[in-house]
Amino acid sequence: MAVTPVGNPYVESSDLVANYPGASEALAERIDIVGVNPFANAAARDAAIPSPVQGQMCSLNDDNKGYRYDGSAWKVFSGAGAANFTNTATGTYTDGGISYKFITFTGSGDLIVDQAGFADILVIGGGAGAASGGGGAGGYFDSQVYLQQGTLIAVVGAGGAGLASQGGAPGAAGIGSYLTIYLASGGGGGGSNNVNNAQAGGSGGGSPRASTGTYSSGAAIANQGFAGGNNLLAHPFPSGGGGGSSAVGSNGVSNVSGAGGAGTSSSITNIAVGRAGGGGGGAEGGTPGSASAGGGAGNTGTGFNATSNTGGGGGGGGNGVYGGNGGSGIIIVRVAI
Repeated sequence: MAVTPVGNPYVESSDLVANYPGASEALAERIDIVGVNPFANAAARDAAIPSPVQGQMCSLNDDNKGYRYDGSAWKVFSGAGAANFTNTATGTYTDGGISYKFITFTGSGDLIVDQAGFADILVIGGGAGAASGGGGAGGYFDSQVYLQQGTLIAVVGAGGAGLASQGGAPGAAGIGSYLTIYLASGGGGGGSNNVNNAQAGGSGGGSPRASTGTYSSGAAIANQGFAGGNNLLAHPFPSGGGGGSSAVGSNGVSNVSGAGGAGTSSSITNIAVGRAGGGGGGAEGGTPGSASAGGGAGNTGTGFNATSNTGGGGGGGGNGVYGGNGGSGIIIVRVAI
């Protein structure tokens, strides 16, 4: 008796007739493992397969869904519909003939899912504080995902505090947000005067002003945002804008500091809202950088704060004063009803 490359047995011409029953049984057992065998319901499946093995599959006739055993539990892999949550909905609407409900978390909480299935989610991390360089926006995650039944933890990250722009530390990084396994990192803090310390994050912080030379901006985390802008040395020492969820922060050139990188507009609540924009760079004596999508504008004095629950980066401050604070993050979950 021989087997195929994937392990299915078969009888060769040289096999004895006595081998046929064994080959037939081995093939049937193999199909039990790799085939998608139908059962009336979960109880019938569990009675027939008391000890499933990882990778084993089946379908249930009562819900018309396919299941795969992942080594510890049966998980849906085909035929799943919309998820449902039992929390009080923040709002409902109809678009394109499909009715939706959504819930918005502006602070941490629990999402109670009584029916597993697909949902659209938006998760934005907290934006970073600025120093002289603009704060980077929080990471941006926007996708349709499969939610398991149960109590899912939603954590909304705080924005980072803006710090003094005259030397010293950068703006504080934002705190990441997450819904179960779906994470959006916090933004990277803007750099401070004459210190090469712009931070990496969901989107990177803008580079600081420098009296000599040029300094680097903060890098971004792949698929969550963009890097901050650089300073291109020229009096009065412009700084870079913080990175945004859709674009790199602008460079500081001549006597104009960089604008914050563009944010991203989402209509998940049926209203288009721009979020996760970078903070503008601060200016010593020239023109400060503008903000984008919830971020704070730069200033020749104290930088402006980002808007709460947008994940925007704080605006950079002028010489010897403070940068603005980053905006807190947000989580929104939408399901079809």
